Amino acid sequence: MKVLGHRLELLTGLLLHDMTMAGLQELRFPEEKPLLRSQDVTELENSDTFLSAVDTDWKEHDIETPYGLLHVVIRGSPKGNRPAILTYHDVGLNHKLCFNTFFNFEDMQEITKHFVVCHVDAPGQQVGASQFPQGYQFPSLEQLAAMLPSVVQHFGFKYVIGIGVGAGAYVLAKFALIFPDLVEGLVLVNIDPNGKGWIDWAATKLSGLTSTLPDTVLSHLFSQEELVNNTELVQSYRQQISNVVNQANLQLFWNMYNSRRDLDINRPGTVPNAKTLRCPVMLVVGDNAPAEEGVVECNSKLDPTSTTFLKMADSGGLPQVTQPGKLTEAFKYFLQGMGYIAYLKDRRLSGGAVPSASMTRLARSRTASLTSASSVDGSRPQACTHSESSEGLGQVNHTMEVSC
Repeated sequence: MKVLGHRLELLTGLLLHDMTMAGLQELRFPEEKPLLRSQDVTELENSDTFLSAVDTDWKEHDIETPYGLLHVVIRGSPKGNRPAILTYHDVGLNHKLCFNTFFNFEDMQEITKHFVVCHVDAPGQQVGASQFPQGYQFPSLEQLAAMLPSVVQHFGFKYVIGIGVGAGAYVLAKFALIFPDLVEGLVLVNIDPNGKGWIDWAATKLSGLTSTLPDTVLSHLFSQEELVNNTELVQSYRQQISNVVNQANLQLFWNMYNSRRDLDINRPGTVPNAKTLRCPVMLVVGDNAPAEEGVVECNSKLDPTSTTFLKMADSGGLPQVTQPGKLTEAFKYFLQGMGYIAYLKDRRLSGGAVPSASMTRLARSRTASLTSASSVDGSRPQACTHSESSEGLGQVNHTMEVSC
């Protein structure tokens, strides 16, 4: 285990050393009426908030796919040319445990009311799922990705903006690689693009022999500091993973996630015929998250002209739960850069409006993705690895590495 720890520290150091930072060309927009309300952001205070949800407007569906039934819940109907927001949860969770806090956040509801929202549960992970029969072969992560076109076709979506966490982020990234025309943008939280090496495999096996399945999964979801402190949030998730998620089904999903292959992406120009994500991408990780190393490496493999890297300060393994306000603000600027939200307001910029482009869909090659990382004086201290100044939004391409 000491060798594994030394290996991880060395790799993290090398990757962080190679990251470069440059200045950001500030974008200006004409003032208009804001979309979001002007109330102050209320930070998450009660760690049990994720347990409750307003489900009256949600409809459940079981959709037939080439690899079995897929449970989804959906709210709203397709709105013109706007994409659907489609989510995929991490291993050990389901859409409720993973996303309720985030999507129930007031300002996030102001955004999502303009879109149809579709939550996907991995096979057998939803609340009340029946246990799979003996000998059931759980789909590989590639097959999980290949199940999603059936969802898109079933509801008549033209394309989607994906929000994935951990294993779900990997699945959505794979989906975008296989079916790029169906994906308009991706928010990938805690993604690890690498398959398991033999040292990682041995460590996982050892952990499985000495820990219960919920505790093993918790070490994937939370930082060591969070686990040692045994926070109220960790205790809540330990209870929910043990009681809500079918343990046999979870074991199959966990085994398959730990058998994943490398995502097989490379930054354009680094290798011949490099494959990468063609849509705008926002990578998100907490500064104290176990997935930090993997997200940093994923950032190094993506196109810098269409990738935003958001590292959230004072955040552990589940930033969408512990920092829903910050993530909502980052998401609204991400959508703004894609041209889907007409007017936004940053309350920390002296109450001034920060409108975006119109609702009209912008071409992917002309997208600028913004995140919010405001300092005390209201400025946004962002750094971009590539920027090209322009008087028009449609002519700007840049990626930013942000700490907030």
